[in-house]
Amino acid sequence: MILFHVWSILLNMWLPYVSPVVPDWCYQSQHTCATPCNGPEKWYHANKDCEGRAQSPINIVHRKTLTDERLTPFQFRKYQDSFSGLIKNNGHSVQVNVPHQPYVIGGDLEKPYKVVQFHLHWGKNGGPGSEHTIDGEQYPMELHIVHMNEEHSTLEDALKDPIGVAVLGFFYEESLSANRKYDPVVRALQRIMMTGANTTLVSVSLEQLIPPQQNLSNYYRYKGSLTTPGCTESVIWTVFEKPIPLSRDQLRVFSDLQFKDGKPMVGTFRPVQPLNGRVVYRSGGAVVVASTAILLASVTMAMGLSQPD
Repeated sequence: MILFHVWSILLNMWLPYVSPVVPDWCYQSQHTCATPCNGPEKWYHANKDCEGRAQSPINIVHRKTLTDERLTPFQFRKYQDSFSGLIKNNGHSVQVNVPHQPYVIGGDLEKPYKVVQFHLHWGKNGGPGSEHTIDGEQYPMELHIVHMNEEHSTLEDALKDPIGVAVLGFFYEESLSANRKYDPVVRALQRIMMTGANTTLVSVSLEQLIPPQQNLSNYYRYKGSLTTPGCTESVIWTVFEKPIPLSRDQLRVFSDLQFKDGKPMVGTFRPVQPLNGRVVYRSGGAVVVASTAILLASVTMAMGLSQPD
């Protein structure tokens, strides 16, 4: 009995110093994940910043955005330079480290921001999967090119700066034909199906992965966060209006990748977060594509009606 009491006292003294084991974060809920993990609604368990008031992604409501004349077209420097970089299935997404130093200037960024890496978010077999949405519309996939202020030498340091990181977001849309500029990426994906697998993405440029520069003057801007834990609120977000075309087969290849538990890597997007009073700005030419199509249809109809019999 004495030994039992001594053990109880020692145990109670020791327990406060034991850190609780916090399950890893994931995109899946515990109902679909083979091992316990914190889905997006519980990411604050992994990092308290994930319940901050300036979180990303968001739903961009075009009619509520404000035009900002300072949002001039970007200049994409060294984006045309080819490189070979490591592409990895990190268990949450596909990430490509960019070894050389392309950078962007303009777009109301006070200083040049150099590229660190890019990664993607997608749905299931080409279904809805973008992180940001426009007027509630979710695209099949979204590309994030992560940049850091040239004053910083590491992304970790840049994330400590309120304006240290700039992410360029690009939507994808389904096209009838394959986008051959993405052939190197699609081939590389087939070699990194398992979590932790990596290979070399050979001879690609950032320029070939995004729309032509003349189509990139229309975009949205707001202040937000990383879209995965730790959800750090130090990101200047730019979301471009012009989507990147990929065929259905190309989009589906991403769903062949596997999470850590061996299940298909699908639904790799965080749900949209509350705006909490933030203002979303748009460049002078940013318009909703759907609205443009409706306007053109209306003009065509009007012209038809005005034709003499």
